[in-house]
Amino acid sequence: MGRLPRILSAVMGAAARRPLVVGLVVTAVALVGGALALRLDPSTATDTLIGRSSDAWQATQRDHELFGEDAVYVLVRQPVSKLVLTSDLDRDIGLEGCLGGNVPAGRTPPGGWGGPCGRLARTKPAKVVFGPGTFINESVLQIGTALKGKLTGIRSSAQEAYAAAYKLARAKGYAADRAKAAASQAAQLAQARGLVEAYRLGSKYGILDAPTINDPGFVSQLVFQTGKRAGTPKQRFAYLFPNRDSSLIQVRLKPDLSDAQRRQAIADIRAAAAMPNWRLMNGGQYVVTGAPVVLSDLTTKVSDAIALLLVASLVVMALVLALVFPGRLRLLPLGVAVAAAAITFGALSLIGASLTMASVGVVPVLIGLAVDYAIQLQSRVEERAGPQPGRRTVREAVAEVARTGAPTVAIAAAATAAGFLVLALSPVPMVRGFGLLLVVGIGVALAVAVTFGTAVLVGTTGGERNAPAPLRAAGSALAPALHGAGELLRDNPLSRGVLGGGRRVRSGALRAAVRQPERVLAAALAVAALGWVADTQTRVESDVTKLVPQDLAALRDLQALQRSTQVGGQIDVLVHSDHLTDPAVISWMTQYQSRLLKRFGYSAQRGCGEAEVCPAFSLPDLFGDQGAKTQQDITALLDAVPGYFSQGVIAPDRRTATIAFGIRLMPLDRQKEVLDVMRSELHPPPGVDAHLAGLPVIAADANAAVASPWRRLLTLVAGLLAVAVVLLAAFRSWRRAVVPLVPIALATGWSALLLFATRIPLNPMSVTMGALVIAISTEFSVLLAERYRAERAAGHDVGDALERTYRSTGAAVLASGVTAIAGFAVLVLSDIRMLRDFGAVTVVDLTVSLLGVLLVLPAALALGEREGAFGLRLRPPARPGRRRSGGAARVPAG
Repeated sequence: MGRLPRILSAVMGAAARRPLVVGLVVTAVALVGGALALRLDPSTATDTLIGRSSDAWQATQRDHELFGEDAVYVLVRQPVSKLVLTSDLDRDIGLEGCLGGNVPAGRTPPGGWGGPCGRLARTKPAKVVFGPGTFINESVLQIGTALKGKLTGIRSSAQEAYAAAYKLARAKGYAADRAKAAASQAAQLAQARGLVEAYRLGSKYGILDAPTINDPGFVSQLVFQTGKRAGTPKQRFAYLFPNRDSSLIQVRLKPDLSDAQRRQAIADIRAAAAMPNWRLMNGGQYVVTGAPVVLSDLTTKVSDAIALLLVASLVVMALVLALVFPGRLRLLPLGVAVAAAAITFGALSLIGASLTMASVGVVPVLIGLAVDYAIQLQSRVEERAGPQPGRRTVREAVAEVARTGAPTVAIAAAATAAGFLVLALSPVPMVRGFGLLLVVGIGVALAVAVTFGTAVLVGTTGGERNAPAPLRAAGSALAPALHGAGELLRDNPLSRGVLGGGRRVRSGALRAAVRQPERVLAAALAVAALGWVADTQTRVESDVTKLVPQDLAALRDLQALQRSTQVGGQIDVLVHSDHLTDPAVISWMTQYQSRLLKRFGYSAQRGCGEAEVCPAFSLPDLFGDQGAKTQQDITALLDAVPGYFSQGVIAPDRRTATIAFGIRLMPLDRQKEVLDVMRSELHPPPGVDAHLAGLPVIAADANAAVASPWRRLLTLVAGLLAVAVVLLAAFRSWRRAVVPLVPIALATGWSALLLFATRIPLNPMSVTMGALVIAISTEFSVLLAERYRAERAAGHDVGDALERTYRSTGAAVLASGVTAIAGFAVLVLSDIRMLRDFGAVTVVDLTVSLLGVLLVLPAALALGEREGAFGLRLRPPARPGRRRSGGAARVPAG
């Protein structure tokens, strides 16, 4: 630790000499950081959930590039017959054109250029829009064109047959009249054959003339299944008409939209569906939903809720600080924490990063740690400074703390950062970002504590001769008010009872630790072992519909989509091959689709029903029931299919296509099981690559990566090893590094057992909180162990050294711990279950960490004393009447 005290002495000395300058500079930086942080936008991009190198992410990106993002659905809640056989079809066609951003040249979009249709026409966020109106309209055009072409072909064929027959007859020597007669017969035969084919086409759709969109006979033949209940759509069109009472419009947005552009596009789609121009006149209504809509609304809701809860947390933490922290400037640690958080998130904005759901969780953790650093430094300074005889000035106390106390705080902070750094090993990018952002935030928090905290302590001390007059005046004005607030909260029967009870518990724990440390540690180990076993059984709640606010409109709409269609999302199997149109490849795709649908309970007779997986529009659907026998047939059919139909299932170069499945809303762990079955059944032919793609795939894979109990256990072990490495490097002593780790390791088991017993489930936001146990426990344990070592080096016996340690540093640890717990407890009041459970888990973890270290560390220290665990040449305790001062002596290394 040779260089560290010198560095801290230089930094804290500069802050003490120029408190006004340092205070103003840090304040300005914090204000700028706060302003930059306000620009941060929450992100739900798929690369925050799963690594870019994974097959699922790459397949999903390719899928989105070719066919658009996961669909935003517009559910048409109306009997299909009332939609397609009435004037409502024209309104549906108009809405689909609006959503696609299609405005005829020289025309003004409905609602004007400032309305939703005008905005969609300018920005064109949709890559593909596919719905019943455009499908029927396109079918009318294509069938009409085909019929017209067929009739034209009949006339052309008759003329060709006439010319060929006449020429052949004349070549055989027929007279002109006889040759003309034979030619006329040949022409009539060719025309009859053509008319038979045309009749077959017409009878298929019930038409004998070019169809129109207002022709009920044609539309009925096109859409509805004969031989079934009236109004039942054909099963092959289930992606448009899931049942007889609902229809679907799919809007797949472009993949290169920013989060803000995506939110605006969804808002415009909602606004367009609500326009009176497209209002259905036969009792129907539009419902805009889909996974992108839910994610967008959830991100906004959570971000708004966290902003409100953060303010409430700061208020609660301020009150608790005034109650439990006996320092002169009780709210200074909270000011340090807010400044550190502002600077950290301002830096995040400055580098162009976005705010993920996990990084939002950094805020309360960082504030709790920053409060702890500030309290530790402030309490050490105030221990030494004061107007009493023999006490030091604040500036002299700062200089001494920089040499003796601050290095320990810095080492504890470094060990805490190492505990969080192991999250960088997570396969989930937003979890890695959570860990790395906390590491940066810890560095910022420590820097703000030693600069801003020191400057305010020195500058607001009225007795400091060199303190700037404005700061002395501020200190003189604020001190009585802060002191009075503390007295108001502390000097009442309830507070005195709580604080007195805490002191009695502390004294009892210290006596037990000194007398029977083996029993204390054995009991603690037994409880921790139960917790480690129980942790493998702790449930991870992954059903998004249960984690979000139940009054969220997007959730209700998504549930309505599933009730109407039995589908809540879509999984694409992205198939790539240089020989995609080979009949063997098409046959494999068809068989794979049929095999999976059967396995998950779907049949053409029952429909989706209770099936977990249903069919969606895929490349095999283009070939109909007959399929295609040869590659020439396949190529010819694809040439004939309009781009409107094929653009959603096959790329223009015909080397990539999709097999699509609708999937029900289900917990992510069950969704992962479905995906594993789909992957196990793939077995593509040689020369064919096939990968699952889509938001459901990424979400399920990410959840599996963070929810695995064995991965959580490995993360805890890696965290302990990382902390041990930092402590060993700092102290250069195995014993000094290992003894503080004892309660840290045990705390991971205690918190796991308590979570299991209280049945508080983990969720994607709180599943990594095991790292918090290690980090917070490290902070507490190292500070207390090093203070105890200093007290023993000063000549105090074990019991007295423990008492002095817990009366000074222990009180500061308790103050910071209780303050952080109170801040997190506010989250428990949230109506968002994900936040509520996150707050509950964190309160449990922090409480266990705090109590575990306070109660078990003394036993570890006392037991280690028997083996000389600190490696000290201890002086015997001073004789009565000649007892040494409790001040910390210089402690030799390891």
